[in-house]
Amino acid sequence: MLEYIQVGKKIYNMENPREVHRFIVFFIRCMLHPHRMRRLQDFFQSTPILAQIADTYGFVYEQPTRAFFYNKSTFQERAQIVEEHMTYLTQHLEGTWVLNLYRGKSMLLWQSQDEGEPMELCLSYHPGQRKEGLLSVVLYLGRDALYQMMFWIAKDKQGEWSMWLGAMQGPNMENARDVIKKVTKRCHAYRTKNLILHATQEVAKALKLHHIYAVTNYGYYANNHVRVDRKLKTNFSQFWEESGGTPCEDKRFYSLPLTEYRKTMEEIPTRKRANYRKRFALLDTIDKAILENLGGLVH
Repeated sequence: MLEYIQVGKKIYNMENPREVHRFIVFFIRCMLHPHRMRRLQDFFQSTPILAQIADTYGFVYEQPTRAFFYNKSTFQERAQIVEEHMTYLTQHLEGTWVLNLYRGKSMLLWQSQDEGEPMELCLSYHPGQRKEGLLSVVLYLGRDALYQMMFWIAKDKQGEWSMWLGAMQGPNMENARDVIKKVTKRCHAYRTKNLILHATQEVAKALKLHHIYAVTNYGYYANNHVRVDRKLKTNFSQFWEESGGTPCEDKRFYSLPLTEYRKTMEEIPTRKRANYRKRFALLDTIDKAILENLGGLVH
């Protein structure tokens, strides 16, 4: 009981009435699942690195208690996601890298080399993203985050380690359309949301994962992406299908390819081939950078 109070006071702002309410709800839900919470605590005390992660990022105890990750997820499923995600990271990356991610330090995956405003792809995490995942691939333009792909790592029904995409978020700025148009042109007519998915696929391969699954419209945890007019505007299912995805038996998920389909030059109209060559060259540069910067750390 005392541990939950200490964790709650650490992760919530007790001077904010809304946060105090969340603290109370968190404590009650912990008390309603004493055995599973004890197993979760034992898990995070099982190795020094896991203990440091829990001490740094106390939300690992909160996420199972809230209806996060996907529609109709259970307490047990959420706790298992947290455990499997952290197990995989700590077994395949050096502990310092994992700790840094949950201390708010991003890992640079790729950086633009042209003359425009700096663009970067990073692997990072922020507690504000915890509803949809446990890590993110982020596309930055200068200091602004244009697109973010939130995900977690867990086993699928066949027991194979997989990446699970909880959500994709686009730009939140007044001139978003103009910015996206400029970046799309700079990427040789390659849509920014396709770019963030492509980068995420390369991250999955660099992490040596076997599959990618993505939450559908039905599977989205909050069901607030179908406009009435809410913030999330992306039709997840449509985008996953456009990207080569296929529906899973569980209608909450799509299965996505690990590698984006690339047209051959014969499939491309002659007048567009020069632009496609530049686009493919950019993607090859990004792929190489992700493999070097992330893949070189994975064992």
